[in-house]
Amino acid sequence: MHIKYDKIGLNYNQTRKADKFLTERLIHHLKPVNYELYLDIGCGTGNYTSELEKRGMNLIGIDPSEKMLTEAKSQNSNVDWRLGSVEKTGLSENSIDGILATLTIHHWNDLEKGFKELNRVLKSKGRIVMFTSTPKQMQGYWLNHYFPKMLEDSIKQMPSFDAVKKAMEKNNIEIEKTEKYAIRPDLEDQFLYCGKEFPDLYFDDNIRQGISSFSSLANQDEVKEGLSKLKEDIKTGRILKVMELYKNDLGDYLYIVGKSN
Repeated sequence: MHIKYDKIGLNYNQTRKADKFLTERLIHHLKPVNYELYLDIGCGTGNYTSELEKRGMNLIGIDPSEKMLTEAKSQNSNVDWRLGSVEKTGLSENSIDGILATLTIHHWNDLEKGFKELNRVLKSKGRIVMFTSTPKQMQGYWLNHYFPKMLEDSIKQMPSFDAVKKAMEKNNIEIEKTEKYAIRPDLEDQFLYCGKEFPDLYFDDNIRQGISSFSSLANQDEVKEGLSKLKEDIKTGRILKVMELYKNDLGDYLYIVGKSN
């Protein structure tokens, strides 16, 4: 994971900004309390970490990419930024009141070890709030039509909801609730399906560079061919038919809220 994000870390902040709506939902699900200590695991360049800190939260941000953390430190010195991974945080047992994991669990090397470590550092009854996507949701992205291999590979690395649930329960974390999220027109964080309603976004080199599926996972010949096909379909209006074929009620992403026993 750190190699992939070291590669894109320097340009990440251009397009991956903390979205106001997503931030509000993170706060809603986490229910933070003043003076308590929270962990943002896989924090990246710290956009959400910093936004939450500005709203009064006391935070530790952990990421395996030194380049990501260098960027994070440059924008906010009030967060305790640390190099580490979900399997090895280096934190003390029962030292954290709540945990955030935003678009990161598909990069964990081992789900069970990750949740074991998070449960170790989390206090009793502490919450874990994850924002992620599931393979079923990703199969409903119209991006599959233009970048089939890229999406296939992206879906393969995304753990299923059942796999996440099983790993959590094995480590004494129960799922309290889930909440679907569908891409909103005012989305400020340009992650993978940001162009759901605005396909022109994918022609922006900076946006693609900030999305690991495009920048690190995809075959660039497929990307070039897919973009050409997408451009033609936008020009002719066929894109609307493609988008209609992929409409579903699964939601595009998912909040998973867990609670330690």
